[in-house]
Amino acid sequence: MTQGKSDLELINEFKAGNQQSFEELVSRYSAKAFGLATRMTKNQEDAEEVLQDVFVTVYRKIDGFEGKSSFSSWLYRVTVNASLMKLRKKRRDQSTPIDDVLPQVQTVMAERDGHNYEIDHATFRNELRAVLQQAIEKLPDEYRPVFVLRDIDGLTNKEVSKVLNLTIPAVKSRLHRSRIMLRKRLLSFYREYQDGQIEVDLDKAGNM
Repeated sequence: MTQGKSDLELINEFKAGNQQSFEELVSRYSAKAFGLATRMTKNQEDAEEVLQDVFVTVYRKIDGFEGKSSFSSWLYRVTVNASLMKLRKKRRDQSTPIDDVLPQVQTVMAERDGHNYEIDHATFRNELRAVLQQAIEKLPDEYRPVFVLRDIDGLTNKEVSKVLNLTIPAVKSRLHRSRIMLRKRLLSFYREYQDGQIEVDLDKAGNM
């Protein structure tokens, strides 16, 4: 009977040979791992393959789990790594739900020059979708997971640091850099769309 047991108890039981305890861990965390893999790969079939890889990895490497961090944080880290491996092997376009990241885009765009960028028009939103997808997909591998976990998934800096095994200052730095990268890619799009109405010194912005 595994109901009500802690993750660590289940892990210790599995290490001792109880397969049912591993099945309970899979049951507890498969939805969360699949959700993260979907957000990372932007493709359901890829996410399903990642999920399989994740629990194969957990099965093989759980003996090395020492409980220094929570099992969920360790599982998130395995999922992020498996998702990145999938993306490296399969360089094709993925889609990013624009409604998930538009608030972050507004923040990215406004945080340095104070403009209130309107993004309510349907045509503009459709064009922005493609530009935003490309911008996020082109983030370097070391920055994209931080942006996805922090600004899309809504994890705290502390949670992201545990998942990615980074210091909190490193998380903040990479998040800041990823926002700057996105902002630089999006500024030219805003300028073109609004026909020069946004007064932004791109040369200056690019050096920030």
